[in-house]
Amino acid sequence: MKTFHIKFYENRKIYFGITLAVFVIGIIFNIIFGTQLDIQFRGGTMLEYTYTGEIATADVEAAVEQATGQNVEVRVYENMGSGEDVNGLSITFAGTDSITVEQQEEIASLIREQYPDSSLTIEETSSVDRTMGSSFFAKCLVAVGITFVLLVIYIAFRFKKIGGASAGVISIIALLHDVVIVYFTFVIFQMPINDNFIAVVLTILGYSLNNTIIIYDRIRENRKALGPKAPTSQLVNLSINQTLTRSIFTSLCTFAAIACVCVVGFIYNLTSVTTFALPMMVGVLVGCYSSVCITGPLYVMWRNYKDNKKARAKQ
Repeated sequence: MKTFHIKFYENRKIYFGITLAVFVIGIIFNIIFGTQLDIQFRGGTMLEYTYTGEIATADVEAAVEQATGQNVEVRVYENMGSGEDVNGLSITFAGTDSITVEQQEEIASLIREQYPDSSLTIEETSSVDRTMGSSFFAKCLVAVGITFVLLVIYIAFRFKKIGGASAGVISIIALLHDVVIVYFTFVIFQMPINDNFIAVVLTILGYSLNNTIIIYDRIRENRKALGPKAPTSQLVNLSINQTLTRSIFTSLCTFAAIACVCVVGFIYNLTSVTTFALPMMVGVLVGCYSSVCITGPLYVMWRNYKDNKKARAKQ
């Protein structure tokens, strides 16, 4: 397998600059579009229908708001993949109490009056109390936090000879980098933050950390081979270059597999699939990038700081 000779530590300013630029773009989009929470987290009710023909979302939204006195969000999903001209319609009431059966029937009647030939049929009703949604979101964040803590403990014990806890903390910084960019992906593509976001984050944490652990393993092996006097930057550059081909090929294979799933989701308008697959594609690439270009240079910077601190203490 080919070994590269890229000076990752020496090029750290370029990698940090790329990350900073992505963060700035993400923040700008976040200011423009804001963060959309799904009803799973903010509470509310979603009514899902199927219909044939054409329906104007603005007309439906105006009629429902006039009838209920509540702000609603209406979305249309064309060609639901049934082989016929069957489309999907979702009506979301955010942060409200549950919609009663009578209200659901009234809403359906209003739409049928406007579009009598639509063959409108209700498919599913989802209701989440606002308090329950907030509680669920908090529990998801706790789950992510516990994952971070366990990962630090694991790395600290496994890599005691190369810095243990510090190596774990640096890997968590890189993982937070991945999580933030995945979040910005949801914001830029205006996808609501839902359970898919948590699933993508937890998946990327494991995937990205796997690449980092492989690099740490090689650093530990090379430390034994090169001896304690070898510069940390040389050690890390060598270790990353030795594992670079493996990291790239693994990421590309995973990316290609998820891309196929994403394409199928787009073709058949499977929103739940695309809102998972698209951020996963970004997360896989970002996870590879952070493991190779962020973790290594940060590790060298930290070890150099510790070594310089010890040298000053001896003077």
